[in-house]
Amino acid sequence: MVTNTDKRDRSTLFRARLAQAMDLAGATQSGLARAANVDRSTISQLLKGDTARLPNAQLVAECAAALGVSADWLLGLTERPEQAAELLASALSMTEAPRALVDEQIFAWHQEAAGYKVRHVPAGLPDMMKTRAILQWEYEPHLGRTTDQAIGASEDRLDWMRASGSDYEIALPIHDLRAFARAEGYYDGLSADLRRDQLRHMIELHTQLYPSLRLHPFDARKLYSAPVTIFGPLLAVIYLGRNYLAFRDTERVQAITLHFDGLIREAELSSRDVPAFLRALHDEIT
Repeated sequence: MVTNTDKRDRSTLFRARLAQAMDLAGATQSGLARAANVDRSTISQLLKGDTARLPNAQLVAECAAALGVSADWLLGLTERPEQAAELLASALSMTEAPRALVDEQIFAWHQEAAGYKVRHVPAGLPDMMKTRAILQWEYEPHLGRTTDQAIGASEDRLDWMRASGSDYEIALPIHDLRAFARAEGYYDGLSADLRRDQLRHMIELHTQLYPSLRLHPFDARKLYSAPVTIFGPLLAVIYLGRNYLAFRDTERVQAITLHFDGLIREAELSSRDVPAFLRALHDEIT
């Protein structure tokens, strides 16, 4: 929302913010004049309180750049003094996503969000609901001999996540659950015993932890989602495969949360019906 401000009020605010920025930066009138490529008298006039005139856009931009603040802040158009590049850097980050169960970065984000609702669209079955045998089957091709060690190191973290006080809402494509039960696609070659044990484990966890843990199977033909995790109001992370793309600005976190809420509205089953659906898939396995 844009608020109309009297020209004299804006010029008064500009002078106050220019003086504040100079003070914080330790800048003198002479130093700022050199950086902005103007006479010292020009800077002196900007700081005087006897005129309602504002400087031209070029001079505002030069002063802002020299003092490390945004031109919008100097002009009273925003309350954030950071420059646009700094705002973007603090709101958006890209970090490496190692092939691991619960890597250091993911665990740190879960700890940061303890007590908040965590919304999650996994790339496959959610790791926090997998049996040890499924974890071994999935991670052994990558981790090799260190698979058992990696799983053991992650089990305490997975247990912590389940008991963190956070509510977990997990939306996953219903076709992925069916593909798992039938050993199709990504799950090709997975034995019937492992699939049955995994589905029983998911039923047990869902029953035990509901309603703090809720599954929402959705139809990806109606509404697609990339793998994403939303850590309460703090952070939204999109999983790219080799990297995490993390957003911390309120607008984007809210937008991604609305996307997740859309998945829930389009869910094929209510969370209460999920155990019965999983049991039906279990019984189909031969």
